[in-house]
Amino acid sequence: MTFLIHILDGNNFMVTDRRGDIENSLTFPTGLFSFDTRFLSTWVLTLNDERLYALSIDERSTFQTHYFLVPGEPTHYADAKLSVLRHRAIDGQLAETLTLLNHSSEEVVPTIRIEMASDFADLLDIKHDRLKVGETTVLTEERRLRLVYRRESFHRETVISVETEGDVTVDQNGMTFRPWVGPHGEWRARFSVRMHILGAYGKDFRESLPIEANRPAADVRQEREELIRQAPRLACDGEPLSTAYHVSLQDLAALRYHSITLGQPLLAAGLPWYMTLFGRDSMIAALQALPFLPTVIPPTLGVLAGLQGSRLDDFRDEEPGKILHELRYGESAGFEDQPHSPYYGSADSSPLFVILLDEYQRWTGDTKLVRRLEFAARAALDWIDSYADLLGNGYVWYQSRNSDTGLPNQCWKDSPESISYADGRLPGFPRAVCEHQGYAYDAKIRGARMARKFWRDPTLADRLEREAAALKERFNRDFWIADREYYALALDADGKQVDALASNMGHLLWSGIVPEDRAATVAAHLLGPRLFSGWGVRTLATEQGRYNPVGYHVGTVWPFDNSLIAWGLWRYGLREEAGRICQVLLDASKFFGGRLPEAFAGYDRRLTGYPVEYPTACSPQAWSAGTPLLLLRVMLGLEPHDEHLIIDPYVPAGLGRIELLNIPGAWGRVDALGRARTDHEPPLPGTDPGEASGPTGAVPTD
Repeated sequence: MTFLIHILDGNNFMVTDRRGDIENSLTFPTGLFSFDTRFLSTWVLTLNDERLYALSIDERSTFQTHYFLVPGEPTHYADAKLSVLRHRAIDGQLAETLTLLNHSSEEVVPTIRIEMASDFADLLDIKHDRLKVGETTVLTEERRLRLVYRRESFHRETVISVETEGDVTVDQNGMTFRPWVGPHGEWRARFSVRMHILGAYGKDFRESLPIEANRPAADVRQEREELIRQAPRLACDGEPLSTAYHVSLQDLAALRYHSITLGQPLLAAGLPWYMTLFGRDSMIAALQALPFLPTVIPPTLGVLAGLQGSRLDDFRDEEPGKILHELRYGESAGFEDQPHSPYYGSADSSPLFVILLDEYQRWTGDTKLVRRLEFAARAALDWIDSYADLLGNGYVWYQSRNSDTGLPNQCWKDSPESISYADGRLPGFPRAVCEHQGYAYDAKIRGARMARKFWRDPTLADRLEREAAALKERFNRDFWIADREYYALALDADGKQVDALASNMGHLLWSGIVPEDRAATVAAHLLGPRLFSGWGVRTLATEQGRYNPVGYHVGTVWPFDNSLIAWGLWRYGLREEAGRICQVLLDASKFFGGRLPEAFAGYDRRLTGYPVEYPTACSPQAWSAGTPLLLLRVMLGLEPHDEHLIIDPYVPAGLGRIELLNIPGAWGRVDALGRARTDHEPPLPGTDPGEASGPTGAVPTD
């Protein structure tokens, strides 16, 4: 079944089928959600005891949807006498209007019924198929149904009310209507579903939040629209790029949410499972979006710094200096059934914090944030050299401190089977995956830059640069599989190479830890037939023991993964290879309406002719939404240098002309132009990738 997701401000979202119905599911998060709790688990409309069929759906907006419905399954001779218009909007609450239309010349008295229920399930309980502990009470009132859930001090309520003409029968399972509708007449009912997050004194927690987190939804929507207006304007010949760009901006703006405790707008990782702050995901999405929406970065970095690990806590995998992995607000976190309040089970979020902070400063020129977050950045760097180095050999290792509920794999491929030998065997713990060493190398280089330029600590800068050089040398000795000419996916606890061929190598190019003379060889593997599907680079190569084209991390194509690979190829001057990844991902985006999903299947393009959907992929997801933005940066060759923007375009054939106007940064606002090269066309002035480029490549606009 295909599901629709409606969101407003990131705090509230709804997942339904194509009729607009919610049927209770313990395995997929259909429902109405707020702050990790499902407030509606059943919302099923029937007309004369029949389910309805959607003739058309208007889902262009992220916060409202129109359904045009008729009873029963249509046939070629169907002539519906009744139809229903269903308009839904999430505006801090759920508002739904039903309009019944009588198309006949006779009066009708139909029976209209909506089944209503809430299990108040925690999103993590749905994901892990766990039963509830507390009790739900259903209270019926005139034109109102009140659903109450309590577990000790944990108190949530759903209050459903209706405004309509005529009588309403309210029972514990929903509401029934029998309106009189005249010939060619109509009947209307307006439903309001309010979600209450109540504290010990019966007040909603959100009433005490800072004003920024407690504004009317209309204000939040206006802020979102203003954020999008501040982004650079794209003019291009390629329709897929244009669509993907605008969808990405809309989705990233919509994925911002206001923390229930922190009161700042943060970038959530994605719907439906990850509507919260994730260290790794939120920071990578911020890196992708930086040239376009730089204002989303400071709140994300500030909150991550504020929640940085300060002690040893085995339950939460917390360590001093460690940046969190995931922050949850639901029942399972509150009662410590799960360690997500917050949870620190990722070994890459700390180096990524340093990388994002430095990249943000390089792009915006904002030195104040770098100085304000100096302590947090230093602590993250210290974590790399202390708690991350479990075996004392200078590598970043991971092994959960919490064997019961902690994540075994603490890299971006965090599913159980994602790290394997080529023959499919799984290594023991601890593990040192290759990309974490690249991130650590990059973090040390960037940390040295910030220490020398902004923290007035040349001694630290010199030490970090020495450590980075030693790490690069050691890494290229221990991870390089000489007879196969690619990098091992990881080292096992005995220091042996975990030799699966995987996409992780592309992250090494992005980090810069690969020697120049090996870059082309790595690229040949990434774009070779075992890893490259024609729609992108697979997470795991064919012929590997655990390869599965519809396996979550063992053969699917992840757009964000490919965007970092393209960025890495660009870094090493492999512009044609980078452009090829950009081109195929934009091709794929056409099949998803411009919204790249979390992942799609790794089937060969020649076999399917279209990218096959992964059944439970998140969409929208932040780092997938950020992918077209990073691809645009790669194609235009955008790179900050002091207070200038270098523009060095290499646009793949078929994309035509690209103009990105009003790019924000330390330089003010500039325009970038690029055009696809053909054999019979001379290069545009200043766009030949072979020419030296510099600050003069930027066209100032103010």
